[in-house]
Amino acid sequence: MMKFLLIAINAKYIHSNPGVYSLQMYAEKAEAESRTADEGGTAPAGEGLPAVHVEIGEYTINNQMDQILEDVYRRKPDMVGISCYIWNVTYGLQLARDLHKVLPDTDIWLGGPEVSFDAPQLLEREPEILGVMKGEGEETFAGLLQCYKQLGGTVQQWRRKETALTAEAFWKQMEKLSSVTYRNADGQIQNHPVRPVMDMSQIPFLYKDLKGFENRIVYYESSRGCPFSCSYCLSSVDKSVRFRDMKLVKQELAFFLERKVPQVKFVDRTFNCKKSHAMEIWRFILENDNGVTNFHFEIGADLLDEDALTLMGQMRPGLIQLEIGVQSTNPDTIREIHRTMDLEQVRQVTARINAGCNVHQHLDLIAGLPFEDYQSFVKSFNDVYAMEPEQLQLGFLKVLKGSPMYEMAEQYGLVYRAEPPYEVLATRWLPYGDILRLKGVEDMVEVYYNSRQFTKTLKLLEQKFTDAFSMFEALAGYYEEKGFAGINHSRLARYELLHEFIRSREYVWSQEPIQANEDWLAQCEDALMTDLYLRENAKSRPSFALDQQPYKQEIRALEPELRRLGTQIHVEVLRSGTVLRFDYRSRDPLTNNAGVEQIGIIQAGETQAEAAEEQHSQEEL
Repeated sequence: MMKFLLIAINAKYIHSNPGVYSLQMYAEKAEAESRTADEGGTAPAGEGLPAVHVEIGEYTINNQMDQILEDVYRRKPDMVGISCYIWNVTYGLQLARDLHKVLPDTDIWLGGPEVSFDAPQLLEREPEILGVMKGEGEETFAGLLQCYKQLGGTVQQWRRKETALTAEAFWKQMEKLSSVTYRNADGQIQNHPVRPVMDMSQIPFLYKDLKGFENRIVYYESSRGCPFSCSYCLSSVDKSVRFRDMKLVKQELAFFLERKVPQVKFVDRTFNCKKSHAMEIWRFILENDNGVTNFHFEIGADLLDEDALTLMGQMRPGLIQLEIGVQSTNPDTIREIHRTMDLEQVRQVTARINAGCNVHQHLDLIAGLPFEDYQSFVKSFNDVYAMEPEQLQLGFLKVLKGSPMYEMAEQYGLVYRAEPPYEVLATRWLPYGDILRLKGVEDMVEVYYNSRQFTKTLKLLEQKFTDAFSMFEALAGYYEEKGFAGINHSRLARYELLHEFIRSREYVWSQEPIQANEDWLAQCEDALMTDLYLRENAKSRPSFALDQQPYKQEIRALEPELRRLGTQIHVEVLRSGTVLRFDYRSRDPLTNNAGVEQIGIIQAGETQAEAAEEQHSQEEL
């Protein structure tokens, strides 16, 4: 029996690669149907042809390449197929080159979006690669396995003349196979056209069980393709949208719900491009909500109407989360990238969803798009920030091979990295220096906004700046000046650094009376402590924290159960005198913050020193 190993190199351990699982499942289905046809006498008998066993090897880009190479070598595959995306193609090619050295008889195939658009050129550059599977891979892979059955071994073995393989039937069948680019019997590169798109309902469900997926994101696909033509996206190349049969979709979603999978991430490009399809799925998960599973969807916000918003308003907090690609609010940019978006409708929809306090919203921006200079991007950022998403992703344009943006690179003056992920370095409108400034802002947004660990402090801090972007820009400048940038700081250190930034008159404080500034600083310190304990009952306290020792008696009087409940609750006296009780047994399902309530207030005017002195006097008595 021959072995075909499908290799996935994921960005993180929690990720999985639905592509390789889909190839494996479809190949098994095709083989079973072939055997049934043979037994029924409706197809040529397959007796005598060797079987091909398909295995999957999943790794991450954090694995040492030596470890991946060793594992693949020990599996002794006859053929390998490496799934290639922008985040892993460099690793995949390195693995292919080394595999050829240690397993010279193994045929090496590549597949995936990163190798589908320049396959002939890639084979010219990489002599170790036998071929590339282009576009949708399920039918192509099943056909390739049938070719290998005819050969009974590998092309490398046949070429090395170490076995008595007869390859005539193999090459004849390869000539009929669509969606492949490969080296033929003469070593010449043969480039076959891509096959027509598939019927989504013919693809088997990927999950026989959930073994191996216990601590990983589960991906699901109810449609393929996208009706829109955004020039930076590969989905714009294929505008045919196909939907999986709704009966199958409901059966498969029920499988996840019954097993209480923590999160199911739909990979549909624009999930709600067909209203009836989206609404039926949303109704199903609402009616069958298990109280645990969360569903992630990438949607067009301006496509949501009253029916959809009303339905979402009925959902459990945390049942769904939405990713919305705004990308830019510059009308010239939106028009140039062939994007369809009603910005005012997006504003209204996101505000309506926020008002419901039950749906997590993730909004995306892309820096480096045509007609977007620094000031234009600042406006785009502030426009999206004002929509108050739970996550604001500031991404940078990737100039993907095969996309319309790639074809327009010269006209737009796009300068981008030569290696994947081909991230933009400069454009006609945005020099490299401005890209670096935006990189600093991106880091601060990730740490202080997207972490959702500083929400109350940021609300106060925004008051000292003309707009939100200026705040993050100043914070990025402070990090750079002090040498804090590029360092992986602990969570507690992030609070200390933000506190130091707030105290810096150069960045924040206005020409107000000293007492007003001191009062405002006290408010910020209270906000920082509130933010700190909302997320966790931290054992370590920052240097600016108010000493709680003088208030032990008042705390015990206000919360007599504190000692018994231990780490389940925390009581904090703020500089304002407010006493807050944080309850980690009742977290907000949307933010994961602890429940919090005010349980008392220390007498106004009683300072920490006065309280400590009074306590000391009582102890002496």
